[in-house]
Amino acid sequence: MDGFLTESDELLRPERECWAEGFCFVAGVDEVGRGPLAGPVVAAAVVLPRGVALPCVNDSKQLCESAREELNAAIFALPGVQIGIGEVDVGTIDLMNILNATHLAMRRAVEQLRQADFILVDGRPVKGLPLPSRAMVKGDEKSASIAAASIVAKVHRDRMMVELDAVYPQYGFASHKGYGTAEHLEALRKYGVTPVHRRSFRPVREILTPPPEQPLLF
Repeated sequence: MDGFLTESDELLRPERECWAEGFCFVAGVDEVGRGPLAGPVVAAAVVLPRGVALPCVNDSKQLCESAREELNAAIFALPGVQIGIGEVDVGTIDLMNILNATHLAMRRAVEQLRQADFILVDGRPVKGLPLPSRAMVKGDEKSASIAAASIVAKVHRDRMMVELDAVYPQYGFASHKGYGTAEHLEALRKYGVTPVHRRSFRPVREILTPPPEQPLLF
C-alpha cells in the first residue's frame, strides 16, 4: 500500500462537498456481484473517519487481489471507521430480480452503520435508501468512500465464493467467482445446476430448461 490521502485530496472532493452542506457522517456505498451466474450480490457502506491518515483507496476493479486484501485490512483498521455489509442470496435474487436485489443489499449495508447522515452511492440513483443520497456514475473512481466500499464488498464476496468452492469444487468458484467464464459454463453443462446458481439468469435457465431446437430450413 503506497501513501495516504489527506482531506484536500481530489478523491475526497464529494465528501468535502457534503461536509460543507452540514453533513458529518458521509457513507460511500457500492456493490459487487450483479453479473455472476452464481453466489450472492454484496454491497458495502463505509464512513471514513476524518482527521486521520486514510489509505490510498482506488476502484476495486483497478486493483489486484493482494492490493485489495491489503487495503481492506487498512480500511477495517482505521480508528472510528464505520462499515456495513449487506448480502442478498440467490433465492432472493431469482425472486425479485438482480436490480432490486442489489438495491436491497445496499439498504442492508447502510442499515448496519452506527451513525450516518448522507450517502454517496455508485452508479444510478437507488430508491428506498434510509438517508438522503447522491448517485455518482463511476463513483468508485471519484469518491474515496465509494472506493473503500467497493474494496470491502469485493473482498467480502470473493471470500464467500472461495468458501463455496470448497463445497462445490468442480465448478471453479475460487477462480472465476461465479462469473460466466468458459470454464464455468462447461462445468454447468457437465455437472448441472447447484443451489447457489441463479436460476433466473439465462445461461443457467437454459441448462435447466433447454430452448427447443429450431427446425432446419432448406
